Amino acid sequence: MDRQRTLLQMAQKMSAAIASQDWKMLAAINTLMATTLPQMAAQGPWSSAEWAALAALRQVHEQAVEACNAATGDLDRRLQEMQTNKEGWLAYALDSEQLETGIQA
Repeated sequence: MDRQRTLLQMAQKMSAAIASQDWKMLAAINTLMATTLPQMAAQGPWSSAEWAALAALRQVHEQAVEACNAATGDLDRRLQEMQTNKEGWLAYALDSEQLETGIQA
């Protein structure tokens, strides 16, 4: 296995997943990294090119963590907003149903 090429491919796939906000792909790559990196390390000392590829992967992984944290924050804000507006949505839904059926609750 060419460790340098494998590391760079993982970095490229992770970068593409970040750009497309493909959270399932990011999770899959993260799992792949968790299993592959120890196997690679067991193969012996790293060359300088492999260290550089590993550093590039680490940098992209940090970007992935930041993207996931930002998406989590956005989702949390949306859920809070939905919770805040829940009563208004229920009233609107009830009013709309009354208009459609003509039945008063």
